[in-house]
This record gives sequence, structure tokens and C-alpha cells, in this order.
Amino acid sequence: MKFLIMNGAGNRFAVFDAREQSDFTLSDAQTAAICAPGSDIMGPKGADQLIIMRAPKSGDADIFMEIRNQKGFEVDACGNATRCIAWLFMRDAETDNCVVQTNDALLQCKLVDTYQVAVDMGPPKLEWDQIPLEEPMHTHHIDVKVGPIDEPVLHNPGAVSMGNPHCVFFVEDFTTAKPEKVGPMIEFHPLFPQQANVGFAKVESKEKIRLKVWERGVGMTLACGTGACAAVVAAHRQKRTGRKVEVVVDGGTLYIDWQENDNHVIMTGPVALEKEGVI
Repeated sequence: MKFLIMNGAGNRFAVFDAREQSDFTLSDAQTAAICAPGSDIMGPKGADQLIIMRAPKSGDADIFMEIRNQKGFEVDACGNATRCIAWLFMRDAETDNCVVQTNDALLQCKLVDTYQVAVDMGPPKLEWDQIPLEEPMHTHHIDVKVGPIDEPVLHNPGAVSMGNPHCVFFVEDFTTAKPEKVGPMIEFHPLFPQQANVGFAKVESKEKIRLKVWERGVGMTLACGTGACAAVVAAHRQKRTGRKVEVVVDGGTLYIDWQENDNHVIMTGPVALEKEGVI
């Protein structure tokens, strides 16, 4: 079976090409063992997600992407992995566009430069039961606080789904925000029945955000594509930024455009192929 190691802005993936082996499966334990830092397959860095490329389930798609996180369970969306899988398909098919299917959506992808891919992530889901939250509330600001109740360190995050749930805090500095400590607390907050990806966004201008993300089932990551999309949507809804924003993550830069004409979020960013072989 073809096996690849790829990353999108530092978000690292173990990729198995099972398009011609429909019976290929991995257990949660096997997935976790492959992704673990120091594994024989992924080396010291490990993998944030494991991706299985499969034949499309829809006639409108070119390829189906099965996504499993570092702990082994299946998730419905990963923006950085979408760019990587789209790039692989377009390279092999000698085309500059394709449709990647996930459990959540059909994603239109376009090659914009040799190692740059744009993905139409579709419209964000903003209703409380779409994210989902445990109870009805407006999602511009949700009632989640960190710290003393009368003087919280973090408060009024935005809630957004980009195919997976996100809680986005806006911070003055990351030292005070402590993403590595707050992230796991909010991931399992009872307001999020499916757990949450937790973003910490520092708005540097109307066109630029610095972002750190605690990813559910993974932990702190160098990049999170859906997290970057969610951060821009949440920031614009709170009138902190415009709709076109450069999002700087620890592993690189993503460009997010929440289009006003159709409400779709376009994410553009880099892909890198680290290793390709057979396993």
C-alpha cells in the first residue's frame, strides 16, 4: 500500500492510499500507535491525524478522505489534511482542481501554486444545535469563562462549526491565556457534547490574526485549518476583523476569506510532502 507523510503548515499526517483496497481498516489502537510520537512509522514527531484515502462515495467527488485523530477516533473535518489530499490527487491526475469528500461535505479544491492549495470549506454553521452546544444560546458570544467569575482571564468566546466544533477565545497575549492548560479544560466543557477544538486568537489588525489551537483528541498543534477558518468567522462576527484575514499559526500562514456573496469560507495554504513509499 502507498504510504505518505505530509504536512499542511506544520499539521502532520500519516496518509494511507486505500483507493484500491476497500477492505482496509485500522483499529483505534492501531491508529493511535501509528500516530504516537516516536512510532516506527512516523518517527519522533508522530502525526496529528491519520488519513485514509478511499474511492469516492459520491459521483460528484474525486476522492473520499477518512480522518482519524491521534487518539484513534474518526472526525468529520480537517482543513489542512484536505489541502494535502487534494494536492496528491491533482498531482497524480495532472489537473488543477478536484472535489474531496469527507463525512461532512464535498469540498471544492484548486491548485493556486506549486505547493499552495485553496479549499472551499463551505459556509460556517452558526446555530447552537449545528455546532452543537448542549443548550440554546446565541453563538456570537457564549457563556464560557476561565478564571475568577468576577474577573475572568478569558471570557466571551465565539462558537463556530466548520464541520467540527470550535470555541474561539480572543486574547491579549498567549502567556496569560495559557492555551496548553486551558485547552483541555474547555475541550471537555459540558457545553460541548462532542467536545471542542479550542482556539486562542490574538488580533493584530483587521487583516491579521496570530492563532494557537488546542485540537480535540490531539492537543496543541502547529496548525489547524478549520480552527483558522473558525477564528476568522468568530472575529468578524465580533467586529474584530474584516472577512479576509491572514492567520499566522506556529507552523506557517493560512489565508482565510469568508466570502460575503455566498457565505463560503475559502482557505488557502501550503502543503509539504515529507516522505512517499510503500508499507
